[in-house]
Amino acid sequence: MPFTATVMTMFPEAFPGPLGVSMIGTAWKEADLWRLETLDIRAFSKDKRGFLDDTPAGGGAGAVLKADVIASALDSVDLGGRPLLYMSARGRPLTQARVREWSKAPGVVVLCGRFEGVDQRVLDARGFEEVSVGDAVLAGGEAAAMVVIEACVRLAPGVLGNIDSTLEESFEDGLLEHPQYTRPRTFEGLDIPEVLLSGDHKKVDQWRRSMREETTRERRPDLWEAHLANQQAKGGPKTGKPKEK
Repeated sequence: MPFTATVMTMFPEAFPGPLGVSMIGTAWKEADLWRLETLDIRAFSKDKRGFLDDTPAGGGAGAVLKADVIASALDSVDLGGRPLLYMSARGRPLTQARVREWSKAPGVVVLCGRFEGVDQRVLDARGFEEVSVGDAVLAGGEAAAMVVIEACVRLAPGVLGNIDSTLEESFEDGLLEHPQYTRPRTFEGLDIPEVLLSGDHKKVDQWRRSMREETTRERRPDLWEAHLANQQAKGGPKTGKPKEK
C-alpha cells in the first residue's frame, strides 16, 4: 500500500490545497504513489446541533474540541500502524529527522485542532504526538497538516523522481543548504560565483560545504552548535569559522 495520509478536520474542503499540484499532486492523482483521505469530524458530534466543542474547564475564553467526538472520529479510521499527529503550537518542533522517520511508516493520521485546542484526555489516551511547525499560532491545524504531509510524501519512492536530490538539502546532515544559481551568468550586476563555472568538481564541493557551514552559523546558531558537538563526538576535526567566500 502506498503512503496514506488521513486528515481529521472540521474543514475537509481545505484539502488537497497545495498537495494537489506539481510533482506531489501528480504522484497522488495520477501515479497513486501516495494517498490522501479526509475525515470530517463534524459528522461524529453527538449533539443534535452538531457542536464539537464546549467551554474550557476552569473558565476562560474560547472553546475546546470535545474528547468523545475526537475519539469517535478516530475509532472510524483504520490506523494500520500509522503514527497519530496533532498539530499544535505547543508541540515538539517539526524536524527533517522526524519527517524521515514518519515517511518510512505506512502513512500518518493528522488531527487538525481549532479554537483553544483539543481536550488533553483524548490526546493522552490515544497516544497523539503534538507537533509544531513553528513559533507562531495559526487559526487551525490544516495549513500545518499540509506542511507535515508534504514533507513526508516528497520522500516516498518515486514522488520526486531522483531521490538523490534530497541528500544535500537543509537539515539532512545538520546544516542548511548552500545558495543556488542558474543562467543568466550575470543578473542586475551580480555574477554567478566563478568557482561554480570552473568545472572543478572538488572545488565546487568545497565551496558548497563552506557556504553551508557559513549560512548555518549565521542564520541558525543552534544548529551550528549542534553540528560542532556532533563532529567532536564522532572524533572528527574541530570545525572553526567557515572559510571566507
